[in-house]
Amino acid sequence: MTMPARSQTLFDLLQRSAARHPRRLAIACGDTQWSYAQFADVCERLARGLHTLGVQRGSHVALLSRNSHAFAAMRFALARLGAVLVPVNFMLGAAEAGFILRHSESMLLASDSEFAPVAREAARGSSVRHFVWLESERASQPAQGMIDWTELLRMQGDAPQPALQASEPAQIVYTSGTESAPKGAVLSHEALLWEYVSCVVGAEIASDDLLLHALPLFHCAQLDVFLGPAVYVGASNVITAQPSPQALLGLLGQHRISSFFAPPTVWIGLLRCPDFDTTDLASLRKGYYGASIMPVAVLRELAERLPRVRLWNLYGQTEIAPLATLLQPEDQLRKPGSAGRAALNVRTRVVDDQMRDVAPGEVGEIVHRSPQLTSGYFRDEAKTAAAFDGGWFHSGDLGTLDDEGYLYVVDRKKDMIKTGGENVASREVEECIYLLPQVSEAAVVALPHPRWIEAVTAFVVLKAGQQLDEAALIAHCESRMAHFKAPKKVVFVDALPKNPSGKLLKRRLRDDHAALYQQT
Repeated sequence: MTMPARSQTLFDLLQRSAARHPRRLAIACGDTQWSYAQFADVCERLARGLHTLGVQRGSHVALLSRNSHAFAAMRFALARLGAVLVPVNFMLGAAEAGFILRHSESMLLASDSEFAPVAREAARGSSVRHFVWLESERASQPAQGMIDWTELLRMQGDAPQPALQASEPAQIVYTSGTESAPKGAVLSHEALLWEYVSCVVGAEIASDDLLLHALPLFHCAQLDVFLGPAVYVGASNVITAQPSPQALLGLLGQHRISSFFAPPTVWIGLLRCPDFDTTDLASLRKGYYGASIMPVAVLRELAERLPRVRLWNLYGQTEIAPLATLLQPEDQLRKPGSAGRAALNVRTRVVDDQMRDVAPGEVGEIVHRSPQLTSGYFRDEAKTAAAFDGGWFHSGDLGTLDDEGYLYVVDRKKDMIKTGGENVASREVEECIYLLPQVSEAAVVALPHPRWIEAVTAFVVLKAGQQLDEAALIAHCESRMAHFKAPKKVVFVDALPKNPSGKLLKRRLRDDHAALYQQT
């Protein structure tokens, strides 16, 4: 058994930063501000209060809440007890959230006032025994019938410090994959810690950073690429639950934020916001994006309008905690569209169906080996075995490597379009559409077609005040790529469907418009 003197858990990271930088700002959220010493004290007291409710080593505790200081405190308080965090996507309906609560065997559910009704309904028929109300960024009253988290902070119970193994689970994150039921990826303390090291080194997260956390903390990108590594090095963190462009620009300017992560859709929203040019962004030095490739035209616009900001592209998935590869600032325009090279603690290959490396430029499946990887899918040995077939983790993404070893993610296997017997990568078509100056956002998907089986179909959002017709867009694409790759139809929309992390929901486009070609 690992002895306490060699302890290496998520809570140890917070304790070390509190010892090094006790008076430095750790968390700011709304009117709440905690130094590192105060943050560690809050988490210790919260852990003791949770222990009085029966939360202990190995207990599963679910969080259904927007971003807040209370969310961050729950994360580290659970690590202090050796309990397992189960973050729940707050965009899910009660039935979907209920599946996660039942499948994860969660015994306590913490929620803010906004989602308290959904939490109550979702918990029916589950093993949830206690409901805890969490404070929000904005002033709110405790939800009726829930235990006020401030009451837990006042409880005087004892909570012995368990001698945790680093291999013990720290969290179960449910993936939003294509299956009818999500899978729960189990991530251990050591997997997260190895991933934090990859983030600190590759993404240059430093102790003097001031980070804005605006994407949902239930998503491991914000939680474990930014908040966790920031606490590891003792950086300062501003947390918000208000991700609108106007609100984000206000916080970026007000707090003089130096480091910010968002998917390309959010960066595009900031660039299109009327407040952009009047906001003082002089302190912003590090910018990060992920979830999808940044269109080259947008990269160039960012370089022109934010010349002091160095950009990183981060690629990965939940099962690798989640960082797998990085494209560094110096490569953004030299290797446009690339996901970069493997992170410090990751080895990445692109292979064929027989697990043989494909030649540079050839398409294959992206696979990984890393101590950051999931321990497996909770209560699903068959899917765990399939994911690790051949001794490598199968990402489900298709990609290529160039002759310098830079990775290019071609598409999810499910997003590859096979039209008339030819393969079309939706991202290639999207990049072509983004060359048009009138285009703000674009998504390309396959829709059922009576002749072509699958038809390349584009959904496009135009910039404010701009005009563009379907024929001109299709002609533009046909002039730059094979005609079979050009969209068969273009649907102009006011907005593209996205999840709370800003990732495009192509599945919703496919589902909502499945009959498009049967109507013509």
